[in-house]
Amino acid sequence: MSGGSVKLVIDTSAILAVLLDEPERPALIAATRGARLCAPPSLPWEVCNALSAALKRRRLALSQATAVLANFGRVPLQLVPVDLTAALELAAAFGIYAYDAFVIELARSQQCALLTLDHGVQRIARASRIQLLEV
Repeated sequence: MSGGSVKLVIDTSAILAVLLDEPERPALIAATRGARLCAPPSLPWEVCNALSAALKRRRLALSQATAVLANFGRVPLQLVPVDLTAALELAAAFGIYAYDAFVIELARSQQCALLTLDHGVQRIARASRIQLLEV
């Protein structure tokens, strides 16, 4: 994933797919090449929470999780504040968690595409007329 001039909102699902070497990794890297990635300020905590869940389920060892976290720190990513009231309104309107509403609201407010592998977020983004970057 590299920095560039086109701004793109990326969510936890896409970041984790790259960091955990999921099958979508090559397509995600290609899709973000030349883009300036941004995300809500909650993203580092969401990544850490997902890693702790993987530890709890014994899908990762602590050494693997800390290596993934170190790699996350190398992703060129701008954390952009989100209008919490607007996100809460989205969460209420669609019955979703605030974390999902954060990325949708950020893409709306920044007027840029959203990259997510979460089908529920994709559905709501479409309903909200948010441009999606498909991989």
